[in-house]
Amino acid sequence: MKPFLLIIVILLTCQLGFAQTDEPETAAGIDQVFLAKDDGSGKAGEQVTEFRTTDIPIYCVVLLGSGAKAVVKMNFVAVNVAGVKPETKVVTSSYATKEGQNRVNFTGHPEGNWTAGKYRVDLFLDGKKVKDVAFEIKNVGRNYLPAGYFRSVDVPKSKPVKRTVKNQP
Repeated sequence: MKPFLLIIVILLTCQLGFAQTDEPETAAGIDQVFLAKDDGSGKAGEQVTEFRTTDIPIYCVVLLGSGAKAVVKMNFVAVNVAGVKPETKVVTSSYATKEGQNRVNFTGHPEGNWTAGKYRVDLFLDGKKVKDVAFEIKNVGRNYLPAGYFRSVDVPKSKPVKRTVKNQP
């Protein structure tokens, strides 16, 4: 009779193991974060590491480690910017993903142009800070010329200048 009892215990244990309910998938974290300029059609373009004061808007693209529901928050922080108190949150945005979403695109833009300086993007996942990305926005200034600006041109030759010197008595 003992072997029969042992078989029943084994079958009940297996039954309980298979009867477990599926728990919802939890957010695994952030796989990748990158900053981008506008691609010209109102969407995030390719990843860049340098921005100018006229790059409006700036995109922060967050790729999550899973398609589970999550709340992703972004703080765009002025770290060392003239006229702005250090650690000031310039833009704050939050987005709750739906099941199956693993990409969030945040954008930030000022009233006019950006102010040159050092910035940082802090990212939070379900209320916990998980990543930050430091970057700089450089002043366009008068000496800034876009790539491809220079081209071959014919420069006229200068003519010699005649100078007359008067003899002094």
